[in-house]
Amino acid sequence: MAAPEASTAAVPTLYTNNTLRNAFGGVLSFFILLLIGVLAFSIRLFSVIKYESVIHEFDPYFNYRVTQFLTKKGIYEFWNWFDDRTWYPLGRVIGGTVYPGLTLTAGTIWWLLNSLNIPLSVETVCVFTAPIFSAFASWATYLLTKEVKGAGAGLTSAVLLAMVPSYISRSVAGSYDNEAVAIFALIFTFYLYLKTLNTGSLFYATLNSLAYFYMVCSWGGYTFIINLIPMHVLLCIVTGRYSSRLYIAYAPLVVLGTLLAALVPVVGFNAVMTSEHFASFLVFIIIHVVAFVYYIKGILSPKMFKVAVTLVVTVGLAVCCAVIAVLIALVASSPTKGWSGRSLSLLDPTYASKYIPIIASVSEHQPPTWPSYFMDINVLAFLVPAGIIACFLPLSDASSFVVLYIATSVYFSGVMVRLMLVLAPAACITSGIALSEAFDVLTGSIKFQLPGVTSNAEVDAGETSSDTSEAQTDEVKAEKPDDTSKNRPLKKSKKKERELAENPPAKATAKAKAKAEKKRLLALPLEASVISLLLLVVLGAFYVVHSVWAAAEAYSAPSIVLTTRSRDGLHVFDDFREAYAWLSHNTDVNDKVASWWDYGYQTTAMANRTVIVDNNTWNNTHIATVGTAMSSPERAAWEIFHSLDVKYVLVVFGGLIGYPSDDINKFLWMVRIGGGVFPHIKEPDYLRDGQYRIDSQATPTMLNCLMYKLSYYRFVETDGKAYDRVRRTEIGKKYFKLTHFEEVFTTHHWMVRIYKLKPLKNRIRGKAKKSKLKTSSTSSSKRSGTKKKNPWQ
Repeated sequence: MAAPEASTAAVPTLYTNNTLRNAFGGVLSFFILLLIGVLAFSIRLFSVIKYESVIHEFDPYFNYRVTQFLTKKGIYEFWNWFDDRTWYPLGRVIGGTVYPGLTLTAGTIWWLLNSLNIPLSVETVCVFTAPIFSAFASWATYLLTKEVKGAGAGLTSAVLLAMVPSYISRSVAGSYDNEAVAIFALIFTFYLYLKTLNTGSLFYATLNSLAYFYMVCSWGGYTFIINLIPMHVLLCIVTGRYSSRLYIAYAPLVVLGTLLAALVPVVGFNAVMTSEHFASFLVFIIIHVVAFVYYIKGILSPKMFKVAVTLVVTVGLAVCCAVIAVLIALVASSPTKGWSGRSLSLLDPTYASKYIPIIASVSEHQPPTWPSYFMDINVLAFLVPAGIIACFLPLSDASSFVVLYIATSVYFSGVMVRLMLVLAPAACITSGIALSEAFDVLTGSIKFQLPGVTSNAEVDAGETSSDTSEAQTDEVKAEKPDDTSKNRPLKKSKKKERELAENPPAKATAKAKAKAEKKRLLALPLEASVISLLLLVVLGAFYVVHSVWAAAEAYSAPSIVLTTRSRDGLHVFDDFREAYAWLSHNTDVNDKVASWWDYGYQTTAMANRTVIVDNNTWNNTHIATVGTAMSSPERAAWEIFHSLDVKYVLVVFGGLIGYPSDDINKFLWMVRIGGGVFPHIKEPDYLRDGQYRIDSQATPTMLNCLMYKLSYYRFVETDGKAYDRVRRTEIGKKYFKLTHFEEVFTTHHWMVRIYKLKPLKNRIRGKAKKSKLKTSSTSSSKRSGTKKKNPWQ
């Protein structure tokens, strides 16, 4: 009787071990996720540790200024805010032209902290918003990958995303831009879509629509979601993978998500009127046709079903054709065919350079180079193909979505370097799947062959016991009656369990042996498994070292404070803040400052002065006017700026210290943008034999334009040669004077130069002298007796 008792006790012991293992694994995963969140947050603090807590780049200064207004004035004033300090004299309606997700998020965090008597400044909250949400994005990546390939792959993907340089570049402390929260919203929306797809829960479908709404509020890249998900739904329908879960995952998203998106003022009716959203509506019609076909298939006979399918398909095609006709009519009425300029430049990479130079002039809109892939995603570029293969073993609805995600993101990142940010999560997910599968295979092979850890007999026994428990469950389920009564006798079920434990079915035993034999055949040699495992560890260590270096050196420096190392040590160039401080303290609060649009946000936020153009770039004609002024001779430029009520002109010059992102290097874009609106500005006039030059071979048009004069005025006084360290040549025109502008301030390293327009009265005096000469000549002619007749009499 001892043997039956032992066999009877084996089943609950096995269940207990599995329960304990699962509980321990869940707790361990929780603590690992906490550590990943701490890692994602702390690796982005190098900018604060090395420099100071300061806002980075250009766009974040506008977001910071808007957040300040929100916390001071409130939400209602924010929605109705008309900003008269930008785009003078046009102004800008902030509430209707900005994506409010980032501002509302940071404002809410600030309000909660102050409600808890934690008195942090708005600037501090803005600086640390991006690192906080990078931790959230890592956790969302874990959830998404777990839906595809399990918890192990999820943890691996989460730790990869926490350190990927491409995401770090947009989420370091101080990078207060829309992408700071948008990447989390993107990943979380995809997770909820896959969760709904796997469970068919309407609750998760509603959460998915809310997450999509937050994404719409946060970033214009929401169009990637509303096009990628319909592509996946259409792929599932075409490949015969339609189910009710797919319908629940998609239909509420289109209906509720579109209604919520239309509530965002900057989107409004664009959610239903632009071509970026039409694919979702077309797939919405198709999935309803397919759902109706599946429905009538279940209630009709085969003959009636054929007739009904013919009718449904005919009506469906007619509806689709009508919708397509309406969409074509709407698209044809738009000069850009219903697409935005940025969307067209993604579909046609040459479109922006041909028709919209303002988009092509932005450095982050240029195509990336091959080294930039290695810089931004590093070894993940080599793991992505392996992850794609792992997604096909086996292929599921969730894994097919990941494959589609990585394929589309690779294309878009190849068109625009800024969209490397969209590629980063997809690369981390596929690489995490590849590493997880590789670790499972290698550790399984080592465990299978290593003596003293697990013998073959134990493996066979384990397989037999597990399969026996599976057989138990199956047979108990098979013998379970349809109507489960509450008074079911417990003795019979216990008796059956004992019988199954004492006499396991032969089928289950054979299956267990076949599994063990298959594992033995697929197991890699012990030496190869250990070496491969060590190579993967070295590869991961290399990725960690590169990511830490990128976070500490490449992406931690704020663009407003520049540093360089030389033999003398570290040199800090704080010229931008020096210039904005001078404007703030030495000019009138109502003075207007003209500069190229790159510096508009910073001038408004830091100097609190009215600007003509800024980084919003919504009015191409206004920007072209400034570009035309910079490209014109001094007198013509003075007239343009005077007509705009400009009092000061700011230019950025890097020729003295070797700063390459100065206005002289951007000047040809000013010429192209200005020439696109004002035809008298022609790019060939500024080129010598097709080359852009500022030396003695430069064209007279180039040497006499305002940008050249404001940049190189008194430059010869620095070294006596006027040698430009960026262009690596001596300038062509060294000695000249300004007639309509006067220099009022130049920063310590000559990086920012500010000029003031000379007053109009100087020119009036000149005209008065001429008029006096004319009156004296007319009086002398009258004395001589010669009178001129009035031609109009």
